Amino acid sequence: MLVLSCITLAWADSATESSMQTGTTAFQAGDFAAALTAFSQAIDQDSSSAAAYGNRCLTYIQLNSYPQAIEDCNQAIVLNPKLAEAYLNRGLAHYRLGQAAAAIEDYSQLLQLTRSDYRAYYNRGLARVELGQYREALVDYGEALRQAPLLDRVTQAEIHTDRGLVLLMLKNPHSAVADLTQAIHFNPTDRAYYNRACACQQQGNRGGAVRDFSEVIARVPDYAEAYWNRGLLLYQQGDRDQAIADLQQAARYFGERGEAIAHQQVLNLLDKLQVVEAALV
Repeated sequence: MLVLSCITLAWADSATESSMQTGTTAFQAGDFAAALTAFSQAIDQDSSSAAAYGNRCLTYIQLNSYPQAIEDCNQAIVLNPKLAEAYLNRGLAHYRLGQAAAAIEDYSQLLQLTRSDYRAYYNRGLARVELGQYREALVDYGEALRQAPLLDRVTQAEIHTDRGLVLLMLKNPHSAVADLTQAIHFNPTDRAYYNRACACQQQGNRGGAVRDFSEVIARVPDYAEAYWNRGLLLYQQGDRDQAIADLQQAARYFGERGEAIAHQQVLNLLDKLQVVEAALV
């Protein structure tokens, strides 16, 4: 989960102040269309306000208008090259356009301004993962966590979860389990439990994997992948009836989601298992 920037409260005169305040109130209320109008008015009233461009950029991001967001951030940086929020916002926009390399450059520029912004390290780590730069991402997540003791538990959990996933991709399940366990301690989520189950599976800890997949299913009863993986593990452990029941549920939920390939793969496996079961009778 990318960490968003925040609204910058700065203005030049009373008219601009009024528009900025109106935009801020609307933004905080989730009325992004009204916020966009207000920040545009602020820019009309004071075209030298880097804060107004920065705020409108963030509003465009919320509206999924990423090219417009980048244009506003560019202007904000021209007006104030030290406006850290503009680099963070532009990085967000680039990332969501699938431009991970450009996002990394933005976060790196922000870190040249300040070495203490956990958001830049964390977001840069996410962008590095998109490019397959897993070891570099680990370094960034580590830097983010070193600055995170004062952060809320949910944010710390997100960083631990993402670092755990990278460790899993790097075939380091022991460290992945440690990170994901920490994430669950801070904020238990189905995503953290699912990834820890995969890490346990990679370790060869079938019992731990089944436990965590079961927790995922308890939290999200239609989680097809959890049924699929638990079913395979249970079959390996000899619990064939429950395994087949899990795989049937996986097929059902993949089908309901319209994932035809996964749905057919599970059905094919069920056919094979039923042939095996029939032969054992």
